[in-house]
Amino acid sequence: MLIVADQPLANLVALTLNHGKYLTRIAKTPQVARAEFDSWRPHLLLVDLDAHDSDSLELIGQRIANQRIPTIALSRRGDLRTKLAAFDRGVDDIIIVPLAPEELVARTLALMRRSYGDDVAFIPVIKVAGLEVDLLNQQVKIGTRRPVLTAMEQALLYLLASNPGQTLGRDEILDALWGEDYAAGSNIVDRHVRNLRLKLKDDWQRPRFIRTIPGKGYRFLGTP
Repeated sequence: MLIVADQPLANLVALTLNHGKYLTRIAKTPQVARAEFDSWRPHLLLVDLDAHDSDSLELIGQRIANQRIPTIALSRRGDLRTKLAAFDRGVDDIIIVPLAPEELVARTLALMRRSYGDDVAFIPVIKVAGLEVDLLNQQVKIGTRRPVLTAMEQALLYLLASNPGQTLGRDEILDALWGEDYAAGSNIVDRHVRNLRLKLKDDWQRPRFIRTIPGKGYRFLGTP
């Protein structure tokens, strides 16, 4: 599976799709993706429409015309015009960001099944730095505790955990999860991080999972 998206979102998608027999690669730009097509020949393409807009649509149109690769588009824009433009280029499915991890897995496996007849076992639990995330039941487990997260808190946790050791700026997080509907400088990221920490019982002064990097953003401390 080839994921064409900026790094934070691409890592999130790659971690979520780490199921069964499929391998994933990341291409940060459509130009890099074209080289991957020639050398690696992926069976599935996932493209962030918002990152490179017209270039992403051009990539979809060209490659589906030439190689008929099943394609899923990712977009923070749910308007009809965006969807019609993507479907017109040959996209098989569209997932709106912020995405629900379990929906991404289900839609991806369904498309692979339709396209190739593959019946891949769904592995519902992902383990990340002491956390167990059950995609099927939408549960997070820390030891014997099962904190209940909202869909956005789960997406935020996935985004941070899929970029371990990297500092993600507030604007990066805002763009990956909320998109253009929210202005830069909004405190919505800080509010959700605070709520997530409370549910994970993660002390901001002695963090186990999420560290604040003053003036820069947030960093996940574990290793997936």
